[in-house]
Amino acid sequence: MGDDLVTLASRLERRLLRAKATVSAAESCTGGLLTSTLTDISGSSACFNQSWVTYSNEAKIVELNVDPLTLAEHGAVSADVAIQMASGARKKSNSDIAISITGIAGPKTDDSRKEVGEVYIGFSSTMYEGASSRTFSGDRKQNKLSFVALALRTTIDLWDEYHLTKKDEETEIEETEIEETEIEETEIEEINDEDIENWKEDIVENWNEDSPSESNVLDEDETLDLNVGIEDINWSEQE
Repeated sequence: MGDDLVTLASRLERRLLRAKATVSAAESCTGGLLTSTLTDISGSSACFNQSWVTYSNEAKIVELNVDPLTLAEHGAVSADVAIQMASGARKKSNSDIAISITGIAGPKTDDSRKEVGEVYIGFSSTMYEGASSRTFSGDRKQNKLSFVALALRTTIDLWDEYHLTKKDEETEIEETEIEETEIEETEIEEINDEDIENWKEDIVENWNEDSPSESNVLDEDETLDLNVGIEDINWSEQE
């Protein structure tokens, strides 16, 4: 599915923490999965503010101020409703940004003409409001995971486009390079450890082969025989 959800949530929250910004969520079909993912990160309380699970149309109207006429005209799974959900969540929570998810996870569609796997991601901030859509082809669980991943990626991209300063961008690049270096060093260490273990095994396996056997070791008598006649050499004639 691409990037791990926790990794995406960490990337988003790192940006928010650096900017001292807060985020809220408004979910429908994902039933709180986005909220759970965001709060899985240690220290998320410094940037995560509030969330809503507005599964029914009535809840969207009452809790998030979604316009009933918009629901009647476009349906709950639509860009207009996604934007109004995100806008309502941001204003009610007084957060800097808000993310909304509305879609059809499956296995069956509702009485609308929307496809199973279709989702709209809404985004609202002080600088931008909009929605994006995509259709996935997984089962119910897979679709919900894909919806949350899309929401996180979309928010990261929009944050970088509308809220990321030049200084933040440089810091983000540096941190990414550090992470990549740490991963490479870990891989090198793992390879070296493996090589060392293999080297040790080779020594143990080949030790007896490389060591002199008992038949090749001279006993005391044989050593003495090699030195027989050495006193007869005229050392004064040697250069």
